[in-house]
Amino acid sequence: MNPPPHLFTLTGNLLAERTLEFERWSPGATQRATAETFQVGGKGINVSKMLNRLGAPNTALCFAGGAPGTECEAWLQAKNFSLQIFPTARTTRSGTVVRSGHLETTFLGVDTPPDAVAIRACAEFINTRPAGVLAICGSIPGWSAADFNVLRAALHRWPERGSLVVDTYGPALEWLINETAALVRINRTELNSLVAPGEQKAPTGELLRRVRDRFRARRWVITDGAAPVCFIDEHHDPENLTPPIVRQVSPTGSGDVMLACVLHARFHQGLSWRDAVAWSLPWSAANAAHPGIAEFPNPPQK
Repeated sequence: MNPPPHLFTLTGNLLAERTLEFERWSPGATQRATAETFQVGGKGINVSKMLNRLGAPNTALCFAGGAPGTECEAWLQAKNFSLQIFPTARTTRSGTVVRSGHLETTFLGVDTPPDAVAIRACAEFINTRPAGVLAICGSIPGWSAADFNVLRAALHRWPERGSLVVDTYGPALEWLINETAALVRINRTELNSLVAPGEQKAPTGELLRRVRDRFRARRWVITDGAAPVCFIDEHHDPENLTPPIVRQVSPTGSGDVMLACVLHARFHQGLSWRDAVAWSLPWSAANAAHPGIAEFPNPPQK
C-alpha cells in the first residue's frame, strides 16, 4: 500500500493575534484584561493545527515579515509545526480577540500582501515538490497583482502531480475555481459572490448545481452556519449533510477544523470525499461549541 500523500497548507494572510480576557467590557472606556495570550492565526495555520492534532503529517507554508512575523515564527516553532516560511519585507498583520464570558469580538489589522521576493520563493518551493495535497487557505492579499503571476503558474501546474484544494475567497477564489481543483470548500456568502444578484436567493443545492456546471471545479462543499452542509461532485446531485446540534460559543475556525478533518479522512483514512465531509461534521461542531481553535474534547464517533 502506498503511503498517504504529504499535506501542505498555504496561508496567504498570516495573523499575529492576541486574546484579551475581560470579566466584562464596553467600548469607549479604558479597561484592564484579566489574562492575555498570544497565538498565530490564518486559515492555513488553523488547518495545520488541526492536522497536527489528528496526527496527519503536514507542512504549513506562509509569508512572514517584521516583528509580528518573527513572533509568529517563534510561536509556530515552539508548537512543533512543520514550517516553510517565505520572508517578506512587509509586516505581518496583527489582530486582537476580546473575550468576555462566552462572547468574542475580533479586531483584525490591515491586510498586507507579501512582496515579490517572497511570492517567487513560494512558487519555487511549490514547483519543486514531487507530489502531495496542497490546500490554499484564506484570503491572499494582492492576488491580482502581476507579482503573483509566478505563483498562479505554479498552482496551475500542481494538479499534474497532486491534489489542489481550495478554501479561499475574493479574487483568488474566482481564479482557482477555473483550475483543476479536487475540492472547493466555501461558505454560502462566498458562493453568492460567484453568481449574479438575481440568483442569490436560490436554495443552496440548486445554486451549487449551477456553479458546478459553470466552472471547472467539479466537487464542492458549502457551509452555512448551523444549517446543513451541502456537498456535490461531478457524478451526484447536491446532498445535504446535517451537523450535530451544539450550543455555539465561537464559530471562529470551525471551517478550518472541518477542512483538516476532510483531508485527514480522505487521504489518511481512505474515505470517499462525501464520507470524509460527513466524518468532519462532529469535529467542526465541537469546535464551534468551545473557545479557541482545535482546542475541544474529541466528539463522540458513530
